[in-house]
Amino acid sequence: MDLTTSIAILMLILPAAGALVCALLEGRARPAAVAIAAIVTGLAVWLTITAFGAPYTRMLGSLPWLHGIVDAPLLGILIDPLSSLMLLVAVPIGLLTVLYSTSYLTDKNHEHPVGSEQYGRYYFWLLLFITSMVGVAISPNFLQFLVFWEMTTLCSWALISFRQDEKSLRAGFKALLMTSVGSAFLLLAILIIFAKTSSFEFSALGRLPPGLKSWVFLFILIAAWAKAAQVPFHTWLPDAMEAPTPISAYLHAAAMVKAGVFLMARTVSSGWDIPPRMALLMAGMALVTILVALSFYFVQDDLKRLLAYSTIAHLGYVLLGLALGALGSTLAFRGAVLHIICHGYSKATLFFCAGSIAYVTGTRKISALRGLGKTLPLTATAFFVGLLSVTGVPPLACFWSKFMILSGAIRLPGPLGPLIVTFILVETLVSFGWMLYIAQKIFLGAPLVAVPADPPWPMDSTLIILMIGCVVAPLVGMPLVQLMGK
Repeated sequence: MDLTTSIAILMLILPAAGALVCALLEGRARPAAVAIAAIVTGLAVWLTITAFGAPYTRMLGSLPWLHGIVDAPLLGILIDPLSSLMLLVAVPIGLLTVLYSTSYLTDKNHEHPVGSEQYGRYYFWLLLFITSMVGVAISPNFLQFLVFWEMTTLCSWALISFRQDEKSLRAGFKALLMTSVGSAFLLLAILIIFAKTSSFEFSALGRLPPGLKSWVFLFILIAAWAKAAQVPFHTWLPDAMEAPTPISAYLHAAAMVKAGVFLMARTVSSGWDIPPRMALLMAGMALVTILVALSFYFVQDDLKRLLAYSTIAHLGYVLLGLALGALGSTLAFRGAVLHIICHGYSKATLFFCAGSIAYVTGTRKISALRGLGKTLPLTATAFFVGLLSVTGVPPLACFWSKFMILSGAIRLPGPLGPLIVTFILVETLVSFGWMLYIAQKIFLGAPLVAVPADPPWPMDSTLIILMIGCVVAPLVGMPLVQLMGK
């Protein structure tokens, strides 16, 4: 077994084993969780650098009970620019989530004090979540992908329900139920692909008859909609804000919902022609989702729910860019994939800021927050950086991915491209104006209540790293997306 394969397998084994260790350590789990997440992050960076420009595939074996039904290897490793980019989102932000949690999950948290007896359970599920996202990123076929896809669902359910009160249990069940509907459609798509092609390869979808190909693509798209909280499955994600804020950040920035758009990126880029009507459906539903999410901005008093609807809209951006890629715009496809990493670091910044605010004030109600900039200057700075980044203000991260998506759209023949560009520009201006208005309400003016200074250093250092990420993310992602075609 070569070194690259060994490292990839270690990236799966290490956090999974670490999850078990943390469960056994319970109250002493925090240092172990940080160390394991840091090692896995280092491995992810090494793997990305090693495989840069030279996609790596290694099939390791089949499943004994499928002998005679399919004899081709089913288990393996795929490291290409798309999987590398996903690793650079899921694993480093996973590390930052673990680091931030070491101070957030304590009895000093004014919003939700947590005793050390709950550390083992929390870090068990969080490290298992990182494991599942690594598996999603490096899976070489639909079957292996489905296993880790289901693991993300299980981890999300456990962490959304972490507080185990009525609201969190209900939110966790809703997330589990709605995303499982998507999983059922993905399983159906995989069964049809295997029945007709005797293969689980991503590219096998292209070997289906034209009519059946459209139906299977639709089933995969429904699975992605459910996972990525797109209309009509969008309601589970705002409710999932009952999770501890570090988990909310990881869900929105790097895991679970990003698995949904990653599935479509992998499907669209697998070397087959997508029926134009299905690409138009994908683009149309993305635009509908963006509009629906925007309409909910103006009635939110919970800061995390506001950020949740913003995430729904930005996942719509990714699916819109992928749809335009399926219609022939390679530039829009690359912009969509770049948006995965740019949005990831930008939105993580905003969510961790929301966590810092709740940590010191005990509330995340926008109406109850004023003038925090004087006592929380670092949090205020990070929030404005994240806001400017996520709304696409140059030279910060999401400007570059949005620019590529819009440039790809305007190159399309006919009126479709200009209509999409007009729609997105209007949405961007409205979103920027409202988010800036909310930021001013929270951080500027006279304080409503006295609050202590910025929270502990692990939380502050996480914000500093993420602010750097809001600048660096496109510099890291751009060389990878330049290697991708539709």
